[in-house]
Amino acid sequence: MLILSGAPALSAFRQTRLLQDLQAEFPMLTALSARWLHLVETDLSEAPAQLQALLTYGDALSEAGADEGRLAVVVPRPGTISPWSSKATDIARNTGLTDVRRIERATAYWLAGAEGLDAAEWLALTAQLHDRMTEVVLDSAEAASVLFTHEAPRALASVDILGGGREALVNANREQGFALSPDEIDYLVDNFTQLGRNPNDIELMMFAQANSEHCRHKIFNASWTIDGKPAPKSLFGMIKNTYENYSTDILSAYKDNAAVIVGHDAERFYRVGGDTAYGFSQEPVHILMKVETHNHPTAISPFAGASTGSGGEIRDEGATGRGGKPKAGLTGFTVSNLNIPGFAQPWEKPYGKPGRIVTALDIMIDGPLGGAAFNNEFGRPALCGYFRSFEMTVNGVNGAEVAGYHKPIMIAGGYGNIREDHVQKNAIQPGNLLIVLGGPALLIGLGGSAASSMASGASAENLDFASVQRDNPEMERRAQEVIDTCWSMGANNPIVAIHDVGAGGLSNAMPELVNDHELGATLNLRAIPSLESGMAPVEIWCNEAQERYVLAIEPDSLALFQSICERERALFAVLGEATEVRHLTVADPQFGNNPVDMPMQVLLGKTPKMQRSFERKALAQPAFNAEGITLADAAARVLRLPAVASKQFLITIGDRSVTGLVAREQMVGPWQVPVADVAVTATGFKTEAGEAMAMGERTPVAILNAAASARLAVGETITNIAAARIAKLSDIKLSANWMAAAGAGKQDEDLFDAVYAVGMELCPALNLTIPVGKDSMSMRTVWEDGSEKKAVTSPMSLVVTGFAPVSNVRQTLTPQLRTDKGATTLLLIDLGRGQNRLGASALAQVYGQTGAVPADVDSPALLQDFFDGIQALNAAGKLLAYHDRGDGGLFATLAEMAFAGRSGIRADLTRLGDDTLAALFSEELGAVVQVRSSDAGAVQAAFAGTSLAGHVHAIGTLSSDDTLRVVKAGAELLTLGRAEAQQMWAETSYRIQALRDNADCAQEEFAALAQPSAGLSVKLSYDINHNIAAPFIASGVRPRVAILREQGVNGHVEMAAAFDLAGFTAIDVHMSDLIAGRVDLASFAGLVACGGFSYGDVLGAGGGWAKTVLFNERVRDQFATFFARSDSFSLGICNGCQMLSQLKALIPGADLWPRFVRNRSEVFEARTALVEVPASPSIFLAGMAGSHMPIAVAHGEGRAHDSAENLQALAGSGLVALGWVDGQGQRTQQYPLNPNGSPFGIAGVTSADGRATIMMPHPERVFRAIQHSWRPDEWLEDGPWARMFRNARQFVG
Repeated sequence: MLILSGAPALSAFRQTRLLQDLQAEFPMLTALSARWLHLVETDLSEAPAQLQALLTYGDALSEAGADEGRLAVVVPRPGTISPWSSKATDIARNTGLTDVRRIERATAYWLAGAEGLDAAEWLALTAQLHDRMTEVVLDSAEAASVLFTHEAPRALASVDILGGGREALVNANREQGFALSPDEIDYLVDNFTQLGRNPNDIELMMFAQANSEHCRHKIFNASWTIDGKPAPKSLFGMIKNTYENYSTDILSAYKDNAAVIVGHDAERFYRVGGDTAYGFSQEPVHILMKVETHNHPTAISPFAGASTGSGGEIRDEGATGRGGKPKAGLTGFTVSNLNIPGFAQPWEKPYGKPGRIVTALDIMIDGPLGGAAFNNEFGRPALCGYFRSFEMTVNGVNGAEVAGYHKPIMIAGGYGNIREDHVQKNAIQPGNLLIVLGGPALLIGLGGSAASSMASGASAENLDFASVQRDNPEMERRAQEVIDTCWSMGANNPIVAIHDVGAGGLSNAMPELVNDHELGATLNLRAIPSLESGMAPVEIWCNEAQERYVLAIEPDSLALFQSICERERALFAVLGEATEVRHLTVADPQFGNNPVDMPMQVLLGKTPKMQRSFERKALAQPAFNAEGITLADAAARVLRLPAVASKQFLITIGDRSVTGLVAREQMVGPWQVPVADVAVTATGFKTEAGEAMAMGERTPVAILNAAASARLAVGETITNIAAARIAKLSDIKLSANWMAAAGAGKQDEDLFDAVYAVGMELCPALNLTIPVGKDSMSMRTVWEDGSEKKAVTSPMSLVVTGFAPVSNVRQTLTPQLRTDKGATTLLLIDLGRGQNRLGASALAQVYGQTGAVPADVDSPALLQDFFDGIQALNAAGKLLAYHDRGDGGLFATLAEMAFAGRSGIRADLTRLGDDTLAALFSEELGAVVQVRSSDAGAVQAAFAGTSLAGHVHAIGTLSSDDTLRVVKAGAELLTLGRAEAQQMWAETSYRIQALRDNADCAQEEFAALAQPSAGLSVKLSYDINHNIAAPFIASGVRPRVAILREQGVNGHVEMAAAFDLAGFTAIDVHMSDLIAGRVDLASFAGLVACGGFSYGDVLGAGGGWAKTVLFNERVRDQFATFFARSDSFSLGICNGCQMLSQLKALIPGADLWPRFVRNRSEVFEARTALVEVPASPSIFLAGMAGSHMPIAVAHGEGRAHDSAENLQALAGSGLVALGWVDGQGQRTQQYPLNPNGSPFGIAGVTSADGRATIMMPHPERVFRAIQHSWRPDEWLEDGPWARMFRNARQFVG
């Protein structure tokens, strides 16, 4: 093993913060330093220069500090392989380092002052340096050789039920965590006794996973008895009732990984026919939809749990039918009280937690990073979500109990597109090859689906650790590229059927794949790709290593499929074939036995059906007591409640522009305030049709009335998604995610009532269908605190997501108040019709109360009439701004609209009843709209003659004094400066951001809320609507441009579209094509290196990609020749910018180019920022000098990095092509206007002759007007960045 020292592992601010955190508990510490160590498994005695160069990355100019003190070396858990290792090892192999078997990375910490700590103290200290789920701490780097120990394969084990009877299986169930019910134990004993043999551990684990509550949904399929009377339908039956009532436009429901609904006909852009040339194809573009939960893994390891939750849901979309394409994502979190240090809120009462799960604050620091990271690296924009914290002592059936979310809700969902002929899976035939595609088997996530079905704390702690999963989104991206190539082949798609590998691993996925076609399978256990030699059969078969799919292909498609996988460097293996006999055989040539040898009907047959029953119980909570509450204090508290407060810390870490099809993301208006009601994407690059999604949930209401909570979740989804232009209410299809602590208190009653209210009453009345969903029935955390038994139980929780085709994405409404439209009026459309019920509202929560009577949907007609009225007003162009009323009530709605428009408002409550608190803070459904004062009558008329007649109230106007005022009957009740209110609203987000990111950056952004700002603005030196490439396009000559990508790149399709629409033929070129000699750059006029995460950025952003060029002599020469041609052009965007900057030695006139390193904020930054175009020789920016305009930003390593002398020279060279500017167009270092902290505001640079340009922001994602988060009203089809690509076409001539 070679040990090679690397760059500092921590920035200066992180190093200082970590030391301060440790000193709080260990004051004897005096200094800390941290450095990467690279551990190389090889027979070489010393590292060759190429290997040393490969492992040189990061901020080499910074200092790690003195390597003095006691050493702690943090390494991946022995017996596992980190995702970092797999990607770094890939780079080594792709650059010709064949003597390297594996590269792993450790972090070495030197802790001065820790030398005298005893073993227990050292253990406590090092616990804060590593993730106990996936890492261990060693005392020396040499001890890390244990990582490269190759164990002999462990043998099969069995359970002796023939000799030991039922008790033997009972003991195994307890010791190995199968989570089998008594009925299932009886079932297995009976069946294996009939088979005349003992079950193997692999068979029991497989059965446990396949038949877990997580996979089988036993409670939702159970028979129910209520007050002694059998219910006519199961819970699932009531959900299906919505489909039986209205199935129009639903193409697939309940039988696949995602539901599919009818989308628009549009020109879809992709590599038509699976060829390398991109093009447009007019065809139906249907919508697939799915929302998952990943609660248990997120409770024990938030980053990995949320990351793999998002990754698993993405796989569901890709594995729908014969292959789908994920398009847009969402994440949501519900946790207990945050208890932020130094920011404790008066309603938060610490209660404790078990040691095996993390705190709510830990979840909200690390979980969103994990969910965002997977979406970012995979290349799916995260456009929607929610965040709620709730924890309170309430009346339970057995007295006082704590309701909360120690077991959190982690929601991961989204939608994608699928071709019409691929919606249904083809029938698998006997003899079809069964394939696993994706990553290798790893010893992680063992028993995850069974663990997810248990209450947190009810399973042994070591089993909780075993169910942790690890993420490798770059691997999943490679697999998705294979799927994309297959579906793009249309009728020639080689995929017969495909299924994702999730809970239970291959042991669940492969049987499901063939069982759906009433077949069996014969498989080879040792054909499963695996990087861990010592795994036992049960570990190989049942582990939940992520990023895998199983699929069937015809035998004669194997050569084609193999060629696709090899091009994408996607691992795959043929495991066996489907058989007509419904028997599952998994052979193990290693030991000459069959670890799995059982009939499919035993594995997936009719296990005993669950019976559920309850007697109804009356339970009341105290009425809300408003005594002593002032409006000012109520406003300040409510604005800081996480459910109401700004979600910015969740949003700006997630890419919201990738794909180039995003038409409405969370950030709204010139000041980019996160208040959008709905997410919207365009169906294609030439259409205004699209898709929308929005969420709704009011889970605390279930404490008072579970049915009302469910109705409100549906209702809030509708009031949110109504901001999009949707033809009719029934076009909206719903996903329902149900969470409950089954069997606890009156939760079974609450669950039944909620499902009944939605499935049998509200949705059928509105022709709303729920074709997809998920349930999690173990939402209870139990533990012992000394001698005291404690428990936290979540309320019955329904989270609804609505999906719909959108007729015109341009007509999406936002909450931004318009101050440039003359006299305007604010109107409240009140679905509560004046009742203003306060039960389970944010107001009640911030005073430690629940109240007794919550808001509700009193009639389905209210929602129908509301939706129809809003759509009619939108179509007529009457609405200037729109925002639904939800958490925080009318006050929060008005405040958020004021924040988005940086406007004062004057709200008059005179017509809204006698109770001012209730009028301002009740969370009845509804919306506030801004209209021209001359159109106020039209709004009233739109609801005349409906259930809302008389409940549309003019409640206010805008004011120019930047103040929120509430008046009633002429008296001023509340006066609050907009800036002060916005900082209250933003402070919860700021506090978390300051703990997670560079605190200086967080403070800069927070302080800016109170400072005057012009926000985003536009100044163009050219005509946005003049297409300078039109004559060249008309000529019919389309020069070829290489759309270059490496594994992990994800921004290539929108790049190809931008060039295609500018008159080029865009050709997909993978680095594997160049290395294999299939493609030569000489045939291209231009080359563009695209954005994404090549190799997951493991050796520095773009570093691995650049080194596959530099260390391959033939490829290096090909690039050098291309760059030297006087008629060629090259462009690098984001990851491509980072890569090309490291090829500057090959690019004439690029010697001043910097490298790009970690953002100053130390997190991924997804923003809409302003850039200026200074005078430069760049051929891409010709005629654009003197302009400034918004552009999409999405990167984690965008800070220009070089010596101060070189950066100064670059700044004065005239080769800076783009610069970050403020609203006045002045170059800036202020965060987040300069999102990465680049010196001199450098955002892009060009070569001396202008033929090569690189930039960190993304012009290819905003070349259309509708792609911009904010845009002037006068922009029509083109965005200002279309000019860049047309300039390239003019250059070629």
